[in-house]
Amino acid sequence: MRAIVTVVEKIISEAHIDIPDELSESAIKQHIVDRYNTGEMQTEMNIFQVDFESISARILQEQSDAKSA
Repeated sequence: MRAIVTVVEKIISEAHIDIPDELSESAIKQHIVDRYNTGEMQTEMNIFQVDFESISARILQEQSDAKSA
């Protein structure tokens, strides 16, 4: 017998980045989004917290069992 187990976790990551001083609030938001979307922040991201949300399993029938059913 085989099972497919699915675990859902919420992962909170944190990055400490430098932002130019002269940017407005909206420009800071855009700067952060742009860095995230281009993948630049990936190397700076550290897992801060992991919260378990759920676990489920789906039992798979073996092929020989399915033929005899």
